[in-house]
Amino acid sequence: MELDNPAVIAEARAVFDRYEAAIAGNDNATLDASFWPDPRTVRFGVTEIGWGIEQIRAFRASVQKYAPRATRKVHITSFGQDFACTHLEYERTDTGLIGRETKIMVRLPELGWRVVSAHVSLLAGADPGRQNKA
Repeated sequence: MELDNPAVIAEARAVFDRYEAAIAGNDNATLDASFWPDPRTVRFGVTEIGWGIEQIRAFRASVQKYAPRATRKVHITSFGQDFACTHLEYERTDTGLIGRETKIMVRLPELGWRVVSAHVSLLAGADPGRQNKA
């Protein structure tokens, strides 16, 4: 299996960037379209747990505006041609809190790249001024 194929990384990064732009623009349609429309899709958020696409969609429908955030670090790993993980460290610009987000993405034959699992969390008690050593 080939790791970190540059073309696959670029494809995963495009999905990642589209998702980030949708967060910034409160574009729920694009966020929803980023996920695998399946009951096995999972998203653990800062304030919610979504088991299945319907729970994820219900959460999205309840959000009026997403908290503004600035990217601190992005790391993407690909495994073969059809599987990638994205990791984001960000800062909530309204509070200075540090957040982390992981997305597991799969290229599905009929849909293209979709998020099949995501986990978002805030780092409790984080010092927003700390330097990332990694």
